[in-house]
Amino acid sequence: MNTNNKKAWLYLLPAILFLVFFLVYPLIDVFIYSVEEGYNFASQTYFGTGLYNFSYVLHDPFFLQAVKNTFILVIITVPVSTGLALLISAGLSSIRPLRDLFQTIYFLPYVTNTLAVGLVFMILFQKTEYTDGLVNLMLSWFGRGPVDFIDGPYWAKMFVLCFYTIWIVMPFKILVLTSALSSVNPDYYRAARVDGTPRLRVFTKITLPMISPMIFYLVITGFIGAFKAYSDAVALFGTDLNAAGMNTIVGYVYDMLYGDSGGYPSYASAAAVILFAIVLTITCVNLLVSRKKVRI
Repeated sequence: MNTNNKKAWLYLLPAILFLVFFLVYPLIDVFIYSVEEGYNFASQTYFGTGLYNFSYVLHDPFFLQAVKNTFILVIITVPVSTGLALLISAGLSSIRPLRDLFQTIYFLPYVTNTLAVGLVFMILFQKTEYTDGLVNLMLSWFGRGPVDFIDGPYWAKMFVLCFYTIWIVMPFKILVLTSALSSVNPDYYRAARVDGTPRLRVFTKITLPMISPMIFYLVITGFIGAFKAYSDAVALFGTDLNAAGMNTIVGYVYDMLYGDSGGYPSYASAAAVILFAIVLTITCVNLLVSRKKVRI
């Protein structure tokens, strides 16, 4: 190993140590906890190893409900937020004088405290003995409602959670896609105008292929972020998500560690490993699809 290589490894050493201590070691520890049956956190003892923790978690009604909620959240919010962000970004790119102003306005929800935004959504949607909420007032104009979106039917609560999640994640996607659109070589558009190409065809054949790597990045990070959702649900429905029927997989892991069901790190670790496997599988599938669909 020459001197330059030694210097390179020396510069990388802090980052490598950081990854080992805060990423690799905890990951290995979680896998170990997940196969230790009857683990006692106080005495640091267990009575055997095996797959019982996974069996328990996969048969737990609360976990199955959390999986259902998480998948619904992922399936709805990721494509809808990405599609809306793409449309809004395309619109912003066509009004260059005010683009920076609108970018700042759209980005504000992303830097606002999650719980503060959740409180606003509760005021908008929650039905109380004093008021039906602003949304129900608007529904009454069309002869609908009132609907209790916070403590009412499951579909109503899921609608609010999806709406809230889309509102939170869309600003970042708009900022990224607007930057990606501005980096497209204008010569392609000039050539398309000379040929008299319709705008829709320009968008599908030039714009989308050119920004496809950024769209793919947003889809991947969107899937991962949606699978890790927890604070969004807490902001809307409180900490007792099992009672509300709106828990997520990450919320289930937290409950097994610190919540009302707390004190079961083995079950929490098993649920975390299952979540890791789900996210890894979906990410690998997306990577395979991107080889054919994404322009490099």
